[in-house]
Amino acid sequence: MKYFGTDGFRGVANEGLNVEHAYKIGRFVGWYYGARVGKKARVVLGKDTRRSSYMFESALTSGLVASGADVYMLHVIPTPGVSYETVDGCFDCGIMITASHNPYTDNGIKLVNGEGYKMDEDVLQQVEDYIDGKVEVPLATGEAIGQTVDYMQGRNRYIAYLIASANFSLQGVKVGIDCANGAASSVAKPVFDALGADVRVINNAPNGFNINVSCGSTHIEALQRHVVEQGLDVGFAYDGDADRCIAVDERGHVVDGDLILYVCGKYLSKHGRLAAGTVVPTVMSNYGLFKAFDQAKLSYETTAVGDKNVYACMRKNGYSLGGEQSGHIIFGDIECTGDGIMTSLRIMEVMRAEREPLSALTRPVKLYPQLLVNVKVTDKEAAMAAQPVLDAVKEAEEFLAGNGRVLVRASGTEPLVRVLAEAPEKELCRQADDIVIKALEPFKA
Repeated sequence: MKYFGTDGFRGVANEGLNVEHAYKIGRFVGWYYGARVGKKARVVLGKDTRRSSYMFESALTSGLVASGADVYMLHVIPTPGVSYETVDGCFDCGIMITASHNPYTDNGIKLVNGEGYKMDEDVLQQVEDYIDGKVEVPLATGEAIGQTVDYMQGRNRYIAYLIASANFSLQGVKVGIDCANGAASSVAKPVFDALGADVRVINNAPNGFNINVSCGSTHIEALQRHVVEQGLDVGFAYDGDADRCIAVDERGHVVDGDLILYVCGKYLSKHGRLAAGTVVPTVMSNYGLFKAFDQAKLSYETTAVGDKNVYACMRKNGYSLGGEQSGHIIFGDIECTGDGIMTSLRIMEVMRAEREPLSALTRPVKLYPQLLVNVKVTDKEAAMAAQPVLDAVKEAEEFLAGNGRVLVRASGTEPLVRVLAEAPEKELCRQADDIVIKALEPFKA
């Protein structure tokens, strides 16, 4: 793909991704789905709080309407809200304008098919061909021109869905929420308020420029301080489009995606709700998580990095829980994408049912120290395939003698080879990394 990566079309606003791209995406999508269904396409559109999101919203809307689509505007809403409403409202497709956890200067366009999943690559390829002028799309005329609909009720339905998913009360529970000045700002507090929680919110005053700035799931220290200073029972931090969640326990300790998978996986298994008794983490999950799964007699199947790969594995095998260390957790029995607020509610379900604080629920997991080294190389494919490098990885694994691991992978976007070692002690990580880094010397840039 030339424009669309694993998480949509991303770039610096009006540099890598500009309004002409957005207009053309709208033009093709509006025409494509209209031609497929034989009538005006119905498209639902949401955005995060970046200043440029309003610009891209206008460009996309113009393109969609010009191709004959009716556009239902959700305005500011989490990415999973777009996926939910695409299915719930029987729309032909959904579009989300966001660059997730990236700085406000970036933005992106995510396309979702009618089933709420990331759009099929063959359709994305056709979009790219249209952007590059390889195909033509007719303009709608007369009554065929589309219209826009202010669709706030769609966001309200998403909020109601989140509330209804929780069959418990949070009366008397003190909950901290960090909305990252992003899409969660309009949704998270109403959900927890409705469940009776004593909610203490930070970073929920977006101004177009402060999304993800020293806040949210990528800057968890703000929530850690908040939980400790306010004496809260638990805290949840989201990223810019609220499809990720990182938690903080009552002592101020970080509970990342790995620990969330453990807590929820063990609970669901106990109650016979973990399909095939299997959790789906990625290869980047902590070695300590795998050890804890073994001790809890939970099966796991690892995938390549990326929520797209996690969900593909879950869907193929019928698994019901998977996710990433970054806090992108998918509960496959109720959703097809990560949802930070839903993840918060599932954690609260476990805490309420087990009558345990989050610190006690995570205690069995002993996370291993990790040391990640990025090595800049001239040819990452050649480096990854070189026999001396493969031999060095094997040597490093043998050096750790079953008490850790070494993971070597090429960056998907940069000329880097990433060398990650995990072991009971940081010094062992360094020594294992050094074995592989030495073998990469001939390939260094």
